[in-house]
Amino acid sequence: MCAARGRGPSEARECSLNNHQIPLAIPRPPLYIHPNNGSWLPPPTSTERLNGPCARFFVLKDTMSDLIATSAIDRRLANIVTPTIEGMGYELVRLRLMTGKRTTLQIMAERPEGGIEVDDCAKISTAISAVLDVEDPIGDEYALEVSSPGIDRPLTRLKDFDTFNGYQAKLLTSELIDGRKRFSGELRGVEGNEVLIEIPEGTIGLNFDWLVEAKLLLTDDLIKEMLKARKDAGTLKTQDFDEIETSNTEED
Repeated sequence: MCAARGRGPSEARECSLNNHQIPLAIPRPPLYIHPNNGSWLPPPTSTERLNGPCARFFVLKDTMSDLIATSAIDRRLANIVTPTIEGMGYELVRLRLMTGKRTTLQIMAERPEGGIEVDDCAKISTAISAVLDVEDPIGDEYALEVSSPGIDRPLTRLKDFDTFNGYQAKLLTSELIDGRKRFSGELRGVEGNEVLIEIPEGTIGLNFDWLVEAKLLLTDDLIKEMLKARKDAGTLKTQDFDEIETSNTEED
């Protein structure tokens, strides 16, 4: 694994990876931002010199990251349960096999249009339990947990960053990007394979394959939007909140 960073015109560099020399000529760098206003700059040509300082970031990775299932066993399990989940009309959001004093298989799922109810989770749990009993990929005794992604949900697919455009999120990259791995700010959608996020320095683009973790930040706007979505879908009863508000008021 190696990283190259340069200023000014496009340069050809080489790094050693498994005793092979790999040229790092980047005709269109993944990221060019102006440090003063954060605006996008056009990609330079081999003979063009940019006015003022700029930053170019490039990370070469051996494998592509998959935020749905990160480890080898997680990916194996995901391959086993995904056909069943999708066959029932749902989508797998994240899968983690947690080991320790108690082994737990955590699965997050939702409908393609978003949202999922407790009854849906129960149906998924029953269906994939039968599949896992046959495949027996874990071996040891384990507990199965199927749930919704939650409000401050993990963002595991490129489309998630487009769906939650305008919401606050925090991202973690596998490699240092200009001296940092953590980025918090407002999502600005996607451009190609890049996740756009507005940070104090300006709007930047991070290649989706660089991310090892991403999730929404719990804010008032996010809570209001999620409650509105549930109400519109008919899964949230307004009178329930009226009763809670009345009860709280009486206690006060």
